[in-house]
Amino acid sequence: MSNETNIQDFTGAARPTSTRLKRRLAAAGGIMVALFATEIAIRAFDAARLAEWTREQAIATVETTTPMVGSDEHDLVLPGEIQAFFDARIRARVNGYVRDWKYDIGASVKAGEVLATIEAPELDEQLRQAKGEQARVEAELDLANLTSKRWSALRASTAVSQQSADEKSGDLRAKTAAVAAARANVERLKALQGFAQLISPFSGIVTARNVDIGALVGPDRTQELFSVADIHQVRIYVAVPQAYASQLSIGMDAKLGLPQYPDRFFQAKVVTTSNAIAERSRTLLTQLLADNPDGALLPGAYAEVHFKLPDNAAVLRIPAKTVLYRGNELNVATVGPDRKVNIKPIKVARDLGGEIEVASGVLTKDRIIVNPSEVIQEGEIVRLADEEISDTAVKAQSPGAKAQ
Repeated sequence: MSNETNIQDFTGAARPTSTRLKRRLAAAGGIMVALFATEIAIRAFDAARLAEWTREQAIATVETTTPMVGSDEHDLVLPGEIQAFFDARIRARVNGYVRDWKYDIGASVKAGEVLATIEAPELDEQLRQAKGEQARVEAELDLANLTSKRWSALRASTAVSQQSADEKSGDLRAKTAAVAAARANVERLKALQGFAQLISPFSGIVTARNVDIGALVGPDRTQELFSVADIHQVRIYVAVPQAYASQLSIGMDAKLGLPQYPDRFFQAKVVTTSNAIAERSRTLLTQLLADNPDGALLPGAYAEVHFKLPDNAAVLRIPAKTVLYRGNELNVATVGPDRKVNIKPIKVARDLGGEIEVASGVLTKDRIIVNPSEVIQEGEIVRLADEEISDTAVKAQSPGAKAQ
């Protein structure tokens, strides 16, 4: 029997020969090798796609903006200090004890009203002594006047010498001068005695009282006894930075905001400036004036002064959130046509809070990155958020997307 003859097993079924079995095994092995190769190719393709996706995801997506031309009319808010229109610090001019005081803090007083009275016994005694001295020299003057007249008459009859007559005339002039000096001293002491009453120099409000009955006072003590303020109008002093000095003008209107009146603003007007920049602070001291009919503006209070600055069409404005701090410089990160980052240093003209006016460093066509990362680098490739949104919208509107 030949090798091609089927061999029957004990069950009677035919078994394939060894050659055919080998062929079948070879075919199955080829199929497995092909499947394995296909799997490797698929995995390599997926790995390449994953690597490409990873590289795409590593590219930062940024939002950009362009500089705005011109400075809109806006508020410049600066701290200010309110002071009374007139403010008098009243001290004692004579030595003595306080006999009484009539007005306490917060009291309204008229010009010329007595605030307190000082008991000055030493001054009273000096005045009495000066008056006595005046009476004495006046009596001596009367006697010298009579003597001079008599000696002049005797000289006419040659009863006395010319020298004696001249001596009497000289004595008369000396006594006249002594009387003038005595009278001046009395008037001086009377004037000092008038300072025993502390007088309000103008109508206003008593803002301080630092004295009580029986207190020893005098010109050698520096502390003021009373403070009187005229607050029908108030002065507001503001230190304006040098960068804004040229934009202020006499007569410019301003608004005052006070912490105790959160929903109320007070009108003020620029009346003058110091016309000099302070060397240490580089600021211009500016004075404003505001009416205060209801007394709401209190001397010594802090105020936020709002200046309405005019428009300037020659400047560029960028959002403050585009500024990038590198070292000691201010920079912005711009995106070029090739989507590469370019770091540019800028110079700031004015800081407006939410916006910055730029003196140099950017152009109107620049695409500036908003909220740039601190680790962003020169030459880095980025993806633009607005372009990504546009691509997504186009894909969503495509026929294939609608069919799905």
